[in-house]
Amino acid sequence: MPQVRILEISEEWAGQRLDNFLVRECKGVPKSHIYKAIRSGQVRVNKGRVKNEYRLELGDVVRIPPMRMPDPDVAPPVPPAVFPVVFEDDYLLVINKPEGVAVHGGSGVSFGVIEQLRAARPEQKLLELGHRLDRDTSGLLIIAKRRRSLVAIHDMFREGQVDKFYQALVEGDWVNSRQHIKAPLLRWLTASGERRVRVDPQGKSAHTIVSLLKRFGSYSLVEAELKTGRTHQIRVHLANEGFAIVGDDKYGSDAVRAQFAQWGFKRMFLHAARLRMRHPITEQWLELEAPLPLACTQIIDTLEKQR
Repeated sequence: MPQVRILEISEEWAGQRLDNFLVRECKGVPKSHIYKAIRSGQVRVNKGRVKNEYRLELGDVVRIPPMRMPDPDVAPPVPPAVFPVVFEDDYLLVINKPEGVAVHGGSGVSFGVIEQLRAARPEQKLLELGHRLDRDTSGLLIIAKRRRSLVAIHDMFREGQVDKFYQALVEGDWVNSRQHIKAPLLRWLTASGERRVRVDPQGKSAHTIVSLLKRFGSYSLVEAELKTGRTHQIRVHLANEGFAIVGDDKYGSDAVRAQFAQWGFKRMFLHAARLRMRHPITEQWLELEAPLPLACTQIIDTLEKQR
C-alpha cells in the first residue's frame, strides 16, 4: 500500500515548482489528484501548507501523502515520437512542435510532447519543458536536458530575456506597420469548466508587439512579439483589437473557420516562428527559426491567388 514519503530537497531540485516536482515524483498519478492533495493540505513543505506554484528551496522538507502509484515494472503506454530538431547540444533541445499535439499530458490528454520524447530517449536522465505552447500552436519549443539549464531557462523567461516571435493570419485588413498592444489579461472558467482569457482591468499586465508582414484584403499575415508570456496572450490581444486569428475556436469566428475548412485548412494559424536568446550555459547567441508548416504556406498561396 502507498505510504507517506518525506523528501528533503537537494540542489538538483531547488527552484522547481512544487506541482512539477510532484508530477516527477509521483509518476502515473493523475495531475488532478496531485493538485487536490496540495489544495487540501495533504502535501506539506516544512510542515506547512503551500500553493502549487511554490518554488522549492534547498533543504525544504516535503511531505508527500499516500498516492496509489502504478506498477513500476509496467511501462507507461506512451508511444515514443521523434520531432524535427532545430537545435541540440548537451543542455538544450529545441524542436519544431506540430499543431494538434499538447506539450504535456493532463486535462483529458494522456500524454504530450514531453512524455513522447522521454519514451523515445530512455537514456536521457532529464527532459523538461523550458516553456509551453498551446496545443493548437505549432513551432519552436525549448526542452532542457540538464537541471542547470532548466533553472536558467525558467529564470530567463521570467526576466524577459528570451525574444519570441510568432506568425499569425488574422481576420481583417491590418494597417499599422508596427503596433504595441498593452492590455491586462484575466483568466476565467466557462460554465462547462473550460479555461478562457479576456482583457480585464483586474488582470495581469500583458504586452504584445504586432508587425505587419503581408495584406490579403480581408486577411493579414502579422508577426507578434511577446514581451510578456500570459496564457492565450496573442490570441486574446488580437481578437480584442478586432483581428482574431484564423481558425481560433475560442476567440475567432465560426464562419471564418468553416470557410477555411472548405479550403482544406483545419487548424489555427499561429506558429512560433523565431526565437532569439543567449544560451543559458555557454552564453552564445542563438537565433533559431522554424518554417511555416505546409498547411499554412498552402493557405497563403490560396489567398494570394484570390487577391
